[in-house]
Amino acid sequence: MSLPTTAREYSYPQLGSFENLVVRDVPLNPPKATQVLVKVHAVSLQVRDLMISSGQYPGSTPPNLVPCSDMAGEVVAVGESVTEWAPGDRVCANFMLDKLHDEQTDQINDSALGGAAHGVLVEYRTFPAHSLVRIPGHLSYEEASTLPCAAVTAYSALVGGYEQVKAGDTVLIQGTGGVSMYFAVASGATCIVLSSSDEKLKVATRLGAAHVINYRTTPEWADEARRLTHGRGVDRVVEVVGNATLARSFAAVRYGGSIDIIGLLSGMAPPVDIITHAIFKQLKIRGIYVGSVAQFKAMNRLLAAHAATRPIVDRVFPFEEAPAAFAYMARQEHVGKVVIRVAAAE
Repeated sequence: MSLPTTAREYSYPQLGSFENLVVRDVPLNPPKATQVLVKVHAVSLQVRDLMISSGQYPGSTPPNLVPCSDMAGEVVAVGESVTEWAPGDRVCANFMLDKLHDEQTDQINDSALGGAAHGVLVEYRTFPAHSLVRIPGHLSYEEASTLPCAAVTAYSALVGGYEQVKAGDTVLIQGTGGVSMYFAVASGATCIVLSSSDEKLKVATRLGAAHVINYRTTPEWADEARRLTHGRGVDRVVEVVGNATLARSFAAVRYGGSIDIIGLLSGMAPPVDIITHAIFKQLKIRGIYVGSVAQFKAMNRLLAAHAATRPIVDRVFPFEEAPAAFAYMARQEHVGKVVIRVAAAE
């Protein structure tokens, strides 16, 4: 197979808005000895991508940033020292290219795609061979592109971390992305799901939520969560908003319970008194910034063992309409993931 010499990619000449995205042709070089060249088939969007585009995400970015962290694609060439991959293999790249296991360093942070490092909204990209994982066979490229950020983060929080959710636990989940709920339900836990949309809550119920709460019509949702648990409080909260909801999460969780903080949708809202709550309720509070290659592989084995389970893809946009995909994501009308199809269907 002859490789193209150029490829299209999206980038930001300057941050401030996803409307600043431009597409350009860039030279395409063959992979170096320990690299793998991948034809990107699909890219999924995260709220993080919107925050980075507007300059609201912490940390620095390289000039002319190529956005997005989550992709699925096909190996088209490998470097001379690569033995574990071959052309035709279907792969995803880990969110942090160099996070192989649990250890976290500044250098590993600098390998976070679509932020500290250039991302994946490209037709072709080289990756370190160690950063790739094999896609479960039952998933399409579009479905697999949803895994690296949301799915691995949820797996790290609920299954692959220091304290695994178990049968009999009650887990309060903010939002209706579906991945956290899948791991909780698969572990035998009872799920309480929050959303501002009754339509999204109907989907959550179909996916296995035992209880749903509309936080617009029930703003004191922590009280409702305690009522649903007969005053005990939930065992675990998957916190995706941040300081704007953290006080209610503290109120909803039981004494000795856990709060997994995996998002900051509220941005840099005024801080909440964490220390007092943590001490007097004996809480376990864990911040989670995605996961490792090892966790990604373990999660994919779990997904492959439950082949009836598939990620929810709300809508797929063609590569040429990537800015429209960002705009659709920003309107928050989706249930599930927003995906950009990079390679045309064959």
